[in-house]
Amino acid sequence: MMPDTGTQGRAPDEERAIPAARILLVEDEPSLVLTLRDRLVANGYHVESCGDGQSALALANRKPFDLVILDVMLPGMDGLDVCRELRRRGMELPILMLTARSQVVDKVVGLKLGADDYVTKPFEMMELLARVEAMLRRGRGPLLLTGEGVFCFGDIRVDFKRAEVCRNGEVIALSAMEYRLLRHFVENRGAVISRDKLLDHVWGYDATAFSRTVDVHVASLRQKIEPSPQHPRFIITVHRLGYRFDG
Repeated sequence: MMPDTGTQGRAPDEERAIPAARILLVEDEPSLVLTLRDRLVANGYHVESCGDGQSALALANRKPFDLVILDVMLPGMDGLDVCRELRRRGMELPILMLTARSQVVDKVVGLKLGADDYVTKPFEMMELLARVEAMLRRGRGPLLLTGEGVFCFGDIRVDFKRAEVCRNGEVIALSAMEYRLLRHFVENRGAVISRDKLLDHVWGYDATAFSRTVDVHVASLRQKIEPSPQHPRFIITVHRLGYRFDG
């Protein structure tokens, strides 16, 4: 069991990289689950937990997560096998391994299987929180199932093969233009895109006179995919430059 550092590990709101990030905690020690869940939630993260590998895979298939904290020593299917299977299924979310083993070979195996980082038990809570924040900040991004043509962010699931967008499993009614706009944002995530370029690539217009059209469609799309449209988390306005998709 690791030492708890009380309230000192709580990061200020403005320092949290992704305050609403969804974390899947896979750990079979109840006391550790309770401690980790409480501290992660206190730091602004949404946490779901399970105690075995099969349950972890089932949860990862059903819901979008931004990061997995995965214990190596699990009953039945161990953490290394879970890591391997997540990567085999095309899930590119960051994975932080927890291990009580000190041998270098175990850590190397985990990293070769696709884990992004590891923490050895017992560990300081502030160290784990720092690793989580750093991984979310630089991480591989949201859940991406390239083989199936599916992209997930927050509570949204975009199926490009079926041209279908769902929120919490319910289909969202997007217009054809809203869908094209969302797809363009997803395909260019992280990049600032000007209104002129959006008009050119999404609408096929070669004129700035229609720039208000972009703003209207972005506002409509935000109403359908953002948790709080007034304070967007995914489609960010970049002053005087355009928009950036951070999903």
